[in-house]
Amino acid sequence: MNSKKTVAVIFGGQSSEHEVSRTSAVLMLNALDKEKYQVLPVGITKKGQWLIYNGPVEHVKTGEWEKYGTPVSLSPDATKKCFLKIVNGTVKEIPVDVVIPVLHGAWGEDGTIQGLLEMAQIPYVGCGVLASAVSMDKVFTKMIAKSVRIPQAKYLWVHKMDLEGKREKIMDQVERKLGYPCFVKPSNAGSSVGISKAKNREQLSKALDYAAGYDRKVIIEEAIDAREFECAVLGNEEPMVSGVGEVLAAAEFYDYDAKYNNSDSRTVIPAEVEEEKVEEMRRIAKKIYRAVDGSGLARVDFFVDKKTGKVLFNELNTMPGFTPISMYPMLWVHAGMTETELMDRFIELALSRDSGIRG
Repeated sequence: MNSKKTVAVIFGGQSSEHEVSRTSAVLMLNALDKEKYQVLPVGITKKGQWLIYNGPVEHVKTGEWEKYGTPVSLSPDATKKCFLKIVNGTVKEIPVDVVIPVLHGAWGEDGTIQGLLEMAQIPYVGCGVLASAVSMDKVFTKMIAKSVRIPQAKYLWVHKMDLEGKREKIMDQVERKLGYPCFVKPSNAGSSVGISKAKNREQLSKALDYAAGYDRKVIIEEAIDAREFECAVLGNEEPMVSGVGEVLAAAEFYDYDAKYNNSDSRTVIPAEVEEEKVEEMRRIAKKIYRAVDGSGLARVDFFVDKKTGKVLFNELNTMPGFTPISMYPMLWVHAGMTETELMDRFIELALSRDSGIRG
């Protein structure tokens, strides 16, 4: 009798972070204990096609996996709890015990696939629908942080449609309340996609259009001369919080290219910062995690103002990167946990959360 649990790792997706997701999936697929789990790689192409894949893990990173995939879909039927593999017009049910949706950005980290898995009543790794949705949307995350008195940078936000008739008024407000330089971001996007730094009115106008190309809401934040820090959260009702790492960006700010393509960007673990700052960040991380109803895992990002020394919450990522340069797994490895043990813990937390919901 096979006592192994079937774990599906869903990667790729239709977001701008498709390639990052594939790289994250490689680490997870390699870290999963094959003695404990029957691993089922399921990729989603950029066009949205779902394919089950059984070839070399390296092909997941390069994109070659698509040539060898077989069409598959996730059944929303809660009595089945399975994938439906389609071969020569014949449908085969593949039961699954838990899903790891290692999807970054839209249609993955924003509550959408979590909702599908909830309907299918299949346990999954990571935050639920609500936490995923509000954490993906920077505007709502900031609203929640404000409601629980978590310090953060000053900001404004606008609807994309307002840029047509109210652009000048919006820019006047930005200049009055935030000043230059400022950062302009799409509200719903990850891995620093769509972000630019505006140093004058002309750059601000272009930055608003650029960010609006990624989402219908745009957020504008004051620019702070700050150091950037991250810590990892792991758990459900009583989460653990890791130590703190520092991000040293090779570019003017930690954008997508600096994060994934510039080898001069690096991280320092543990961060060389006062212990009281470390404890403040760990305390705030737990507070915001609970405020958004987090579960499973998240990475929480901070600024520390170089002038004032003040700790400011930046954002919460419910499915952080798992690439070789990603802070989340490195923080737990530094704390003494192997990547394989971390995957075991993710699965335990997913099953525990599901049993608590289903009774």
